[in-house]
Amino acid sequence: MNFIHGRFASKREALSKSAAYWNPAKTQFWQDVGIDFIIDRREGYFLYDYSGKRLIDLHLNGGNFNLGHLNPELVETLKEGLNHFDMGNHHFPSLCRTALAEALHEASPDSLIYTVYGASGSEASDIAIKSARYATGRRKIVSAFKSYHGSTGLSVCAGDERFTGRFLIARPEEFVNVPFNDLGAMERALAGGDVAAVILETIPATYGFLMPHEDYLPGVKALCERHGALYIADEVQAGMMRTGEMWAAVKCGVVPDIIVVAKGIGGGIFPLGCAIMNERAGGWLKEDGFAHISTGGGSEIACVVALKVLEITQRPEVRANIRARAAQFRTGLDEIRVRHPDFFTGIRQNGLIFGLEFPRPKGANPVMRSLYRNGIWAIFSTFDPSVLQFKPGLLVDEALADEILAIMDRSIAEAHEAVRHGRETIEG
Repeated sequence: MNFIHGRFASKREALSKSAAYWNPAKTQFWQDVGIDFIIDRREGYFLYDYSGKRLIDLHLNGGNFNLGHLNPELVETLKEGLNHFDMGNHHFPSLCRTALAEALHEASPDSLIYTVYGASGSEASDIAIKSARYATGRRKIVSAFKSYHGSTGLSVCAGDERFTGRFLIARPEEFVNVPFNDLGAMERALAGGDVAAVILETIPATYGFLMPHEDYLPGVKALCERHGALYIADEVQAGMMRTGEMWAAVKCGVVPDIIVVAKGIGGGIFPLGCAIMNERAGGWLKEDGFAHISTGGGSEIACVVALKVLEITQRPEVRANIRARAAQFRTGLDEIRVRHPDFFTGIRQNGLIFGLEFPRPKGANPVMRSLYRNGIWAIFSTFDPSVLQFKPGLLVDEALADEILAIMDRSIAEAHEAVRHGRETIEG
């Protein structure tokens, strides 16, 4: 790719231009925390830095790369699809959009009939909120503290104030936050009978994969039904088989009114967002199908890729691999934790979703740096940097899992030692 690489004489120049023309603060942040990384070549679950350093990817960009980087089956599907399809015209019926919508219905609870497409998870969350407001005639939306549902008009308002404050777009009279796992707070928020929907990440990603209590999500759904609100399950990171089932909310005993899915459904190849909804939420589609327009949403070539993603993800051997790797990683991580009980303090897990707990306030940061030095890329949780996000891919095999656990063992030991002797800090 000389037309890309030829523009930069060195990694230093690439970082300098990144700060000059792309994102100064983000570029500087990673250098300040010791991650001077520019992703160049990528293959399977491996990333290669511009300077050639190899990393095993346990971040997966929020699940975009559940099936690996440049998965050969997906690349071939994309190439073959481009012999016949392009983005398409969003106004007209489409073979690709219809085929994917039918496949998503078949992969979801029977009551979820319609799929409305966007180009991202943010747009899919917007669609979900708009649909809930249509269905109820209400405006108020309830979500959890420290949540993230996107960066566009409505979705951003349902998330943390970090993403609204400086842009002057917060709407506290319409968007209410309550603590996750607190049914009492949720009931108080719904009691006024003026809530259109509750939107929850089934397992909040940016908050460190906090696991819902067994009765929490079913309890929220019951409260929604009692007070006439819709339940929107944000499955952007927890869905697509990461828990061992297609939808984490369904595994937790909930049939949502709307499921939001993005990231992994595009296979890291072509972006796509979907809001899968029931008759009540999607009634507007029978009244005015042009009420939501998205030129890039449901791109035909994206749907071609997504169909293949769904097919791979639902294979029996993939389900079996998820179960095997989930058990293998849990056993290995438990063994590591026994050696560092006052540093590696807890493990949150559902399937291949793990949040690894370290001392507060920012104990995951030194672990992240140690892993980076030893060949793994895993990231701290934005809203709780004492928790390391540990997200192995769905197709990781036993040998790679063993390698990951060996690096984890060494890296956690090194980070623990560095903190104990003051060479690292859990404060930053």
